[in-house]
Amino acid sequence: MSLSVAFNNARTSLTTTAKQIAVSGRNITGATDPNYARKTALQVTGADGSAHIVGVARATNLALFYRVIGTQSGASGQEALLSGIGRLATTIGDTADGASPAALVGALRNAVQGLADSPSSRSGAQAVVSAANDLVSALGTASDTILSVRAEADAAMADSVGTINDLLAKFTTLNTQIVHGTVNGADVTQAMDDRDAILGQLAEEIGVTVVMRSDNDIALYTDGGVTLFDRSPRSVAFAASNSLPAGTQGNAVFIDGVPVTGDSATMPLRAGRIAGLATLRDEVAPTYQTQLDEMARGLIGAFAEADQSGGGGPDLAGLFTWTGGPALPAPGVPGLAARLSVNAAVDPAQGGSLDRLRDGGMNGADYSYNLAGMASFADRLTDVLEGLGAARSFDAAAGIGTGVSVLDFATASVGWLEQLRSTTSQSAEYQNTLLSRATEALSNATGVNVDDEYALQLQLEQAYSASSKLIAVLQQLFDQLLDAVA
Repeated sequence: MSLSVAFNNARTSLTTTAKQIAVSGRNITGATDPNYARKTALQVTGADGSAHIVGVARATNLALFYRVIGTQSGASGQEALLSGIGRLATTIGDTADGASPAALVGALRNAVQGLADSPSSRSGAQAVVSAANDLVSALGTASDTILSVRAEADAAMADSVGTINDLLAKFTTLNTQIVHGTVNGADVTQAMDDRDAILGQLAEEIGVTVVMRSDNDIALYTDGGVTLFDRSPRSVAFAASNSLPAGTQGNAVFIDGVPVTGDSATMPLRAGRIAGLATLRDEVAPTYQTQLDEMARGLIGAFAEADQSGGGGPDLAGLFTWTGGPALPAPGVPGLAARLSVNAAVDPAQGGSLDRLRDGGMNGADYSYNLAGMASFADRLTDVLEGLGAARSFDAAAGIGTGVSVLDFATASVGWLEQLRSTTSQSAEYQNTLLSRATEALSNATGVNVDDEYALQLQLEQAYSASSKLIAVLQQLFDQLLDAVA
C-alpha cells in the first residue's frame, strides 16, 4: 500500500468515525424523548478500502408502532367514557348514604307505609310529602347532571376536532418534507420521529390506521375506513350544539363529508377520544335519562287518582304531577324526570292539605276516596302501596327490562350504571396496561440504551485516536521521504 493510499484511508476513517460519534451523540441527547428512535450511521467500504458514511438509518418496528397507536386510541376513548360515567355516578352517590333515586323511592314507600299504619298522623303525612320532595329534587338534579355531561362531551368533541385538524396540518408539512427528502437522499430521520409523535397525538383523538408507501410516504384512514389523509388532509368538521335538551340528538362528526359518529354513520369510529365522547353523549347519558324519566312516569302512575264518582273520568296525577298534568304522561316523554313535581294540592308549603294523602281528592270531589271523612281511613294509602309494588311496563329504550315495580326499576337503574362504570373501568385499565407494555416493547426495540451508546462512543473514540496517530505517523514518513529526496 502506498503512503498516499494509507493516508487517504486514515483520513476517511477519521471523518467516518467523527460522523459516527456525532450520530451517537444525537442518540444520547434523544434518549429521554419517548418519540425518538435510535439512529445509525450507514457505513460502506470503497474499492480502495476506505470507509464512507452514506446516510443515517432509523430503528423501526412497524408492528409494534401500529400496536402502540392502536392502544393509544383504545385507552383514550375508554378514559373519556369513564370520566363521563363517573360524573353520572355522582347522582347515585354511595349506596350507604341513601341519596340514590332507588334509596329515595324506598324511603318514600316506607313513609307511605308508616302513614297507612296511622292515617291520622300529621307527622306521618308530612314525612310522605318530605320524602316525595326529596325524590323530586334528586331526579331533577340527576337530569341536570345528565344535561351537563352531554353538553361537556359535545364541547370536548368540538375541541378534539379542532385538535385533529391542527395535527393533520402539521402532519402534512412533515410528510411532504420526508417524501421530498427521501427522494433527494437527505437525512429525514428526525422528521420521521416528529411525524410519529404527531401520529401518536392523533391516535389519542381518533382511531387511526396507517398505510406505509414508497419514499416513506404515509396514508391515514380512520379505524372505520374513512380516508383521513392521502397526500393531503381531509376536512374534519363538527358543529357544536349550544344545548342538548333531553330527547335531542347531538350533531355528527364528518370527515370529508362522511359522518363518522351518530346513527347515520355507516363507517363509525371505534376508538379514540371522539368515539368515547360520542358514546357518552349519544348512548350512555340518553339511556340513563330515559331510566330517570321512566322512574318519574312510574311514580306518577303509582300515586295516580281514579275517578270515584262512577262517571268514568280518566286517571289523573296524584301526589306526583308534571308540567303536562294532571293528565298522566305517555311513555317516552323526554326529560320527564326534570318536569316532575309534588302536587301543590297536597303540599302545605304550596297551600295544599296533607289530608288529601289519606282521602284523595287532589283532582276534585270526583276523585275523593274517603267520602265518610274517617280519620282512620287507610284504603287509599293501601292502594298506593300496591301501586308502588305492582309490575309496570317501562320503555324498552331504558335498557333494563320491563314488568317490574317502580322500586325494582330504580334499583336496576343503579345496578346498570354501577355495572357500566365497573366494566368501563376494567376496559380502561386493560387498554392502559396494553399501552404501557406496547410502549415498553417499542422502546426496547427502537429506543436508545444510554449504556450501549456510551460503550459505542468509547470504541469510536479509540478508533478516532488510532486514526489520528496513524495520520501523524504517515506525516512523519512523508516528511522523511521529502527530506531524503531533497
